[in-house]
Amino acid sequence: MSGLERFKRLMGYVKPYRARFLAAFTCSGLVALLSGVYAWLARPVLDDIFIQKDEQMLLVLPLVLFGVATLKALFSYGVGYLMAYVGNRVVADIRQELFQQLMRLSVGFHDTNTSGRLVSRVVNDVGMMANAASSVVKDIFQNGLTFLAMIGVILYQNWRLAGLSLIVIPLSAVSMVRVGKRLKRLATSGQEQLGDLSSALQEMLSGIRMVKAFGREEAEAERFEERNRKVLSTTLKSNQVWSLGHSQMEIIGVIGVAAIIWYGGYLVIHDTMTPGAFFSFMAALFMAYTPIRKLSGSNNLVQQALAAAERVFDVLDLKSEYAQQSGTVSLAGINKAIEFQNVSLRYESHTISALTDIDLVIQPGEVIALVGSSGSGKTSLVSLLPRFYEPTEGRILLDGLPVTSYELRSLRAHIGIVSQDVFLFDETVRRNIAFGRSGAGQAEVEQAAKLAYAHDFILRLPGGYDTVIGERGVKLSGGERQRLAIARALLRDPPLLILDEATSALDTESERIVQLALANLMKNRTTVVIAHRLSTIQNADRIVVLDRGMIVEVGSHEELLRLGGVYRRLHALQFQSEELTR
Repeated sequence: MSGLERFKRLMGYVKPYRARFLAAFTCSGLVALLSGVYAWLARPVLDDIFIQKDEQMLLVLPLVLFGVATLKALFSYGVGYLMAYVGNRVVADIRQELFQQLMRLSVGFHDTNTSGRLVSRVVNDVGMMANAASSVVKDIFQNGLTFLAMIGVILYQNWRLAGLSLIVIPLSAVSMVRVGKRLKRLATSGQEQLGDLSSALQEMLSGIRMVKAFGREEAEAERFEERNRKVLSTTLKSNQVWSLGHSQMEIIGVIGVAAIIWYGGYLVIHDTMTPGAFFSFMAALFMAYTPIRKLSGSNNLVQQALAAAERVFDVLDLKSEYAQQSGTVSLAGINKAIEFQNVSLRYESHTISALTDIDLVIQPGEVIALVGSSGSGKTSLVSLLPRFYEPTEGRILLDGLPVTSYELRSLRAHIGIVSQDVFLFDETVRRNIAFGRSGAGQAEVEQAAKLAYAHDFILRLPGGYDTVIGERGVKLSGGERQRLAIARALLRDPPLLILDEATSALDTESERIVQLALANLMKNRTTVVIAHRLSTIQNADRIVVLDRGMIVEVGSHEELLRLGGVYRRLHALQFQSEELTR
């Protein structure tokens, strides 16, 4: 997509506000026209008042100037306010559209793009685009129309002298294009580096406890400083190019003015042109030079904004997972088996498959436990059910149909997930529990909390259900966070439940309470459990043992122990580890 196409696309966001935009354009034209009147009035002021000493004009012209100034001020206010309104609305629209697009993109996309870089696109890149959508557009129209008005005055006063003054325009255009190209390259690089800086900052703040625990404050400061220096270097280069462009425009302008003073002075000396006409010409020329200089600066900002627009539009043009993967069937419930048929999965940029030839049938209401060493494919397997990833080979059937047949939102509405790494929002307890089911009433929220054994500790919080729990629930203990996650899943009431190591990070007392809550959650549901602590899944209907992405054993706890294979070895290792820690 060329720069012109990107600019046209950016301007397409102005359409909903075209009435105000056209009003601003009209005001810009009137401001430009009144600026031309300013320049034209220099001739009668000099010729009629100072040379011919006309007293009547001495009374009239100041009043005319005051009237012109008043009108120009009013129309300038109109331009500023209207364009600021349009520009800020456009920026808000783009930022909202970009955020919604990020929500629609697949988990795989977010795996390969750091949150810091994505935040940079939403905040910094869209902010750069704001310059093109508001102030720059205003400057282009305002200064462009003012320049045309001044050209009209210049041609009216002396067309030969005007021809000499126009020689600076090609030189100015060449300078603007060259500087603009360099600024665009630097802007693209600078925005990428700013994304890396944002990513480093977000990582450090998210892991501040770990940084302090390991005494890594200085090391993290050095890592941040390295990225900060890169941003500074690119910014300084951009400022250098920007200043060079201004200097070039200044020199070009002086060359034109010098030539005009020489030729215009010659005309005045030989009575071919009146002093008033010459000074009116010069006033218009200087007033025309200012818009050219400002247009040069606007061009620089436009190039930077187009570089940011390219990064934003690259994301907006990606196909969302709903566009790529959504079926047409609405899932009404899960009444039949879940079948994995010869399923394999290999992540992008990975050479080794995470899963290979998985064949597994999960009956309705069955509790299936997945065990295996780290990296054996347990989480990868359950991630296929809500279609966070798509199988490389094979297919998954749900109620007799491939999961790809179902609408993505409908499919996920029937799946509840409780993981070890509980994510809670910096919101109230009530809103965190009701996150998966908007519109839930207080009674429903409290009932879910009671079933999750969370109601009592919630009431002990300073604000009860209205207590704000901090980023990721930092104000709560691990067991309390886990119980809120269970309450959230209970309120959602999904027929299919995925428990991803939900108790592995808890102490014995917290685990006991959470297990009671999980027992309530698992009633009358098809449940897939991932657990490191084998003692927590001994009562599962079946235990599926994974090793290097393949199913190697299936059976009950007692059957697998008698088999003497991988499960027995894992059990023995864990039993010895627990004995040593007692």
